[in-house]
Amino acid sequence: MRGHPIPDLPFIGHFKGNGSVVIETVIDPRCFAEDPEKEPYLQNWVLEEMNATERSALLSQANALISKSLQCRFVPKPWFTPKFIFAFEKKGGGELKEIEDHVFVRGTWLTKIKGHFTGYQVKALPDSDFAVIFKNVVKGVAQRKIHVLFPDEESFVFSLSGLTEVTANEEPPKTIATAPQEGEGSWFTFKQLLRKGFRHVLPEGLDHILFVLGIFLLSRKWKPLLLQVTTFTVAHTITIALATMGMVTVRPSVIEPLIAASIAFIALENVFKGEYRHRRLAAVFLFGLIHGLGFASVSGMDPDSPSFLAELLGFTVGVDIGQLAVIGLAFASIAMITIFLSAIRQPDQYRRMIVVPGSMAIALMGAYWTVERIFF
Repeated sequence: MRGHPIPDLPFIGHFKGNGSVVIETVIDPRCFAEDPEKEPYLQNWVLEEMNATERSALLSQANALISKSLQCRFVPKPWFTPKFIFAFEKKGGGELKEIEDHVFVRGTWLTKIKGHFTGYQVKALPDSDFAVIFKNVVKGVAQRKIHVLFPDEESFVFSLSGLTEVTANEEPPKTIATAPQEGEGSWFTFKQLLRKGFRHVLPEGLDHILFVLGIFLLSRKWKPLLLQVTTFTVAHTITIALATMGMVTVRPSVIEPLIAASIAFIALENVFKGEYRHRRLAAVFLFGLIHGLGFASVSGMDPDSPSFLAELLGFTVGVDIGQLAVIGLAFASIAMITIFLSAIRQPDQYRRMIVVPGSMAIALMGAYWTVERIFF
């Protein structure tokens, strides 16, 4: 597990207001690999050493990925796969210049929407390996309503009222019955990012799950546990916000080994220090800052978005709920074990039979990931 998270697939519609629309998507070439998180970023110097055939093959893989991952439609027409034109660009947009620039693939599709089209939708296909982020821009203004689509989900219907091309001979648009839309604007976006934040912990964030379990194992008392979880939450919220706004930038090649090392550290502290001390909060806060940078790398948030605050709060709350769910499951598991193994009700037996072996297993996994993320 390298821990370099793969970004979602953005699907952005730019509506000009005269019937013209440009649909864009951006793909990380690591998505083409069988196990993307074990792949390094494609750097510009590697791309420059490729011949024309190899470059063309990468762009063909981008087309195949989109065909497998998503479709769109203009209501009432059927679903289809846009015919994107793909080109290489620097991660974050712009021209590739430096040899270490990370290479991404941008797909662009231009079309005209006629007057009989009433709405626009996107769906993530069942076989997709990635979430799809449905965004829209109308006459240069980014819309607040963002939909995060997991495999086999459809987006809300984006209204094309006032955005289509209408000719003199065209019939008036027919009324199309559509399902009620859930929420509007920032509130809808908040709920979408909350789902995304939760899923990044459960089930996708094994490293974050193990860190939270490391916190849980030291003490079964509520006060120490809540102090640690709250400290961790405050810390990672700070760096999620700072990193998303571009105020803090640290390479994943630095952050991901540190996240793994933090898992090993917190678990080993459980083994060598038998009880909770308040100074542990300093370590938890520091590691929370580091984990926040990891969370920010997969959030996909844009600080210039009009719903940025809703995105930030939604994603952060989702992460926190995921952490609480991990702790709740841990408590339930210990309760079940206690039914069949009453000896662990005694603190010394609980430590010998649960804390020490559990923490050692977590520490070994953290140490393994640290080495893997540095050297492999």
